[in-house]
Amino acid sequence: MPGRESADRKQVTQGRWAYTLLAPSLVLLAIVIIYPVINAIIMSFQKDSGLDPATGFFSEGGPAGFDNYVHWLAQQCTAPGGGAVACPPGTLGAQFWDAMGTTFFFTVVTVAFETVLGFWMAIIMARAFRGRSIIRAAVLVPWAIPTAVTAKLWFFIFAFEGIANKLFGTQILWTGSEWPAKWAIVISDVWKTTPFMALLILAGLQLIPDEVYEAAKVDGASTWQRFRLITLPLVKPALMVAILFRVLDALRMYDLPAIMTQGANGTTTLSILVVQQIRQGFNSAAALSTITFIVIFIVAFIFVRFLGANAVDAASSSGKAK
Repeated sequence: MPGRESADRKQVTQGRWAYTLLAPSLVLLAIVIIYPVINAIIMSFQKDSGLDPATGFFSEGGPAGFDNYVHWLAQQCTAPGGGAVACPPGTLGAQFWDAMGTTFFFTVVTVAFETVLGFWMAIIMARAFRGRSIIRAAVLVPWAIPTAVTAKLWFFIFAFEGIANKLFGTQILWTGSEWPAKWAIVISDVWKTTPFMALLILAGLQLIPDEVYEAAKVDGASTWQRFRLITLPLVKPALMVAILFRVLDALRMYDLPAIMTQGANGTTTLSILVVQQIRQGFNSAAALSTITFIVIFIVAFIFVRFLGANAVDAASSSGKAK
C-alpha cells in the first residue's frame, strides 16, 4: 500500500537522522570512556617497571599475564629471590579484601540510611504547606556543598575538641580508632547525600495522581495501607533508580575517607587503594581499577536486570499501557 510504504520510508529516514545526530555523542563517549577502559585493561596485563630481584638491574616491565590480578585477588607478592609469597601485613596487596569489605560496608550502611531518611524527607516535601519552596531549597544545601568541603567540615566536628564531643560530653577519638572513624564517615556521607535521594524520590512521588489517594480514602484505606499499596508500588521505579545511583557512587567513595582519615583505621576503600597503588606502579593499579570496574558493573547489572532499576523500560511499558 502506498500509504504504508511512505510511512516505512519516513521511519527509515528518521532512524538515519537519529543515528546521524547521535554519532558525535557516541564518538565522544568512545574517546572519553571506552578508550581509557580498554587502555587500563591492556596495562593491567603488563609488569610494573622496577628493579629485577634476580639481576638487580632496572627492568622495563613486559607481559605479566594474570600476575597483577593474582596479586590482588590472592594477595600474593613477589619474594626478594623470586616466586610468590603471601603479602606481608601492612602492604597494599594485603589490604585488598579489607578494602573490599570496607567499601561494601560504607555502601550498604550509607545507602540504607539515605534511602529511609530521603523517603521521609520526600514525603514531607511532597505535601502542600506554607514555605514548601524554601524548605526544598534548604534541604539541597548539603548536597550542593563540595565533598572536600564537607569532609573538612565534619573532620573539625569530629575532632577530639570538636563539637561532637563537646555536645555529647564524650572523649571519643572519632578519626583515631576503627569503628568511630567508620561511623563518622557514614554520618558525614548521610548528611551530604540524603538530599539527593530525597530529590529523586520526590520526583517519583509527584508523578502519582492525587485522585488515586482520594479514591483510596473513599474506600476506607488507612494511611499505612495507602503507603504500602499505593505509594511504594508507584514510586518503585524512581526509588530503585535513586538507590542504583547512590550505590554506584558509594562504591567509588574516595573523598570523605581520604580527607577525614587518610584511609587509616580500617577506612581504606578500593578507590583509596587504587590511588595509593598508582604511586608504586601504574600497571598493578590498572588491574585493581579493572577489578573495581567489574565489581561496580556486576552490581549495576543486578540492579537493572533483577531489581527493577530500569527507568527506560518502565517508562516505555507505561507508555504502551496508555
